[in-house]
Amino acid sequence: MKGLIQRVTQASVTVGSEVVGSIDTGLLLFLGVEQGDSSEQIQKMARKVHNYRIFPDENGKMNRSLIDVHGQLLVVSQFTLVADTLKGNRPGFSRGASPQQGELIYQAFIEHVNAQYKICETGRFGADMQVALVNDGPVTFHLSC
Repeated sequence: MKGLIQRVTQASVTVGSEVVGSIDTGLLLFLGVEQGDSSEQIQKMARKVHNYRIFPDENGKMNRSLIDVHGQLLVVSQFTLVADTLKGNRPGFSRGASPQQGELIYQAFIEHVNAQYKICETGRFGADMQVALVNDGPVTFHLSC
């Protein structure tokens, strides 16, 4: 499982003309599911996203987590995060989960976050989504679990 988190002051996901998810201050998580991902990766990624200290403290140092700042979370599925880009000029997707397995793991991740942390906003799995965001910093990190 791979994730790309961006610290945002606002973010939203639109499918067609419908806004399907939006947040104010918090994290936008692009989530890529790989073959073999399981509940272990779901739990590790959720814990890492919620506890990763990338928000500034009173001294301006990145020392506070999403939980500490009572921030919001927007999760968007993005299979391109698991692409193999080492060779050639075209990405390979053989490490990615099948669409069916990817959706099951993505939905299980959302359910885990909603049960263990707090309700998160989401995109729509497999849809052509437009993501708008204001990256705060900019602050962006690539996470693997």
